[in-house]
Amino acid sequence: MTGYFRHLQRVLEKAGIEVTKENKQEIDKIVHRIVRVEYKDCPNTWKEVKKRIADDEDHFASKLKEAWNNRA
Repeated sequence: MTGYFRHLQRVLEKAGIEVTKENKQEIDKIVHRIVRVEYKDCPNTWKEVKKRIADDEDHFASKLKEAWNNRA
């Protein structure tokens, strides 16, 4: 499982997402989809996430919230 979740805590809180053992993998897949990096490619995912957070953290949190709330 991904090691970058500890760095996303503030963004996940802004998105209103509570990470649990049960939903961590689903959140990880959503993050990968948002940044358009193949699932389980965590180094490249984290690289892109860092860029997006630096550019506009609130926008990234909004994208996470939207994806989380619209999951099927």
